[in-house]
Amino acid sequence: MVSKDRLYQTFGELLYVIAMSDGVIQKEEVETLEDILKSHPMGAEIKWSFDYENENQNDIEGLYKKVIEVFSDNGPDEEYDFMIYALTKIAEASKGIAPDEEKIITNFSKDLLKRFREDIEKIKNKFNSK
Repeated sequence: MVSKDRLYQTFGELLYVIAMSDGVIQKEEVETLEDILKSHPMGAEIKWSFDYENENQNDIEGLYKKVIEVFSDNGPDEEYDFMIYALTKIAEASKGIAPDEEKIITNFSKDLLKRFREDIEKIKNKFNSK
């Protein structure tokens, strides 16, 4: 299980990935992000992580893989519903959802579910081999 601080830091990283997926972070995306995070109890921590990634201009493909790894280690969490909501709203903020943004939103759910299924199979195999 991942600490809650690490989980929220990773949320900020994923929000950076979606905002940067079209090559540039739009003003409307940042404004939408800030509006969404106002109502989240860990909004300031999530925004800090987003800003950190933005300042350092980290590679979004590598960052995305790291995000999936952290979320997989964390396991299922009701906060993922908030994450998908935030991803969608940020993607819609600037002229609708671009194909690259839609791909990230779709792949996020698929990739995470795939990792959870693989983990379940590993656990089953471990117990069945005893």
